[in-house]
Amino acid sequence: MFVWGMNFPFTKYVLEAIGVAPFVFIRFLTMPLLAFALLAIVFRHRIARTWPKREDLPRFVACGLIGHAAHVGLVFWGINLSTAFSSALVLTSCPLFTLLILALLGAERLRASQVAGTLVAFAGIALFLSDKFAGGVARAGIGDLVLLAASALFSLYTVLVRPLVPRYGPLIVLAYTLAFGAPLMVLVSAPAALTADYARLTPMVWLGLFWAIVISSVGGWMVWTWVNHVRGIARSAPLMYLPPPVAGVVAWLMLGETFTLLKLAGAAVTLGGVAWAQLGGGRPPPREATAVDAG
Repeated sequence: MFVWGMNFPFTKYVLEAIGVAPFVFIRFLTMPLLAFALLAIVFRHRIARTWPKREDLPRFVACGLIGHAAHVGLVFWGINLSTAFSSALVLTSCPLFTLLILALLGAERLRASQVAGTLVAFAGIALFLSDKFAGGVARAGIGDLVLLAASALFSLYTVLVRPLVPRYGPLIVLAYTLAFGAPLMVLVSAPAALTADYARLTPMVWLGLFWAIVISSVGGWMVWTWVNHVRGIARSAPLMYLPPPVAGVVAWLMLGETFTLLKLAGAAVTLGGVAWAQLGGGRPPPREATAVDAG
């Protein structure tokens, strides 16, 4: 969560330097290469055995398109239209969407405290964003709405990918979901990315790219997948409200972002609502996502 918290200011800094399309192009061109290089190192002559089973291929494809292509594409677009701290806060709604998806699938029943916490969290997000809409900054407001949609997609990915991890492991899951999700994003972003002026990028921009792609994306996604497998989705979801404070401090130090009392109050209400919704359901069952396995 610390790595992902720092990633918001780093990503914002890089996006301002090169734009969305080049960032998306570099990320989705590099990540599959890194993932499959790791796969070749770990499995060596047994790499053919890592190919997903026929019955699991639709889930791999869905995870690649939803978790990587759609989610990440919307995240970059949203961060580019918003701020680092605002982006981190809005994406904190992931646990709320995760709870709702689990409830809809019958894997977990929502309690009154969870529903109340969900409403409080969304009220906090509305309070946090109220000054943007009141001030007529529609562009930033649209960015936060895009991030809210990205948050829902990441929650859906988290639930969909859960049954694959015990069968294949985080590295295989990452490599093959990228194999299905990355080509589309490379094709979409290629025209604008191939005309970008990369010679003017500073070492700090390249450092930001390294952090966002290698540390946060490749490392972060594998660790997050493993944590969900070990702890369970409902137990690990509360960790998602740790990045905003980290992102806020780093954005203040690195990008000079400032926060009004209204923003801080909205952030506190949002994080409190997420905590209430997530922890108010009591101790989750050991395998809260087992009902999803058959889906």
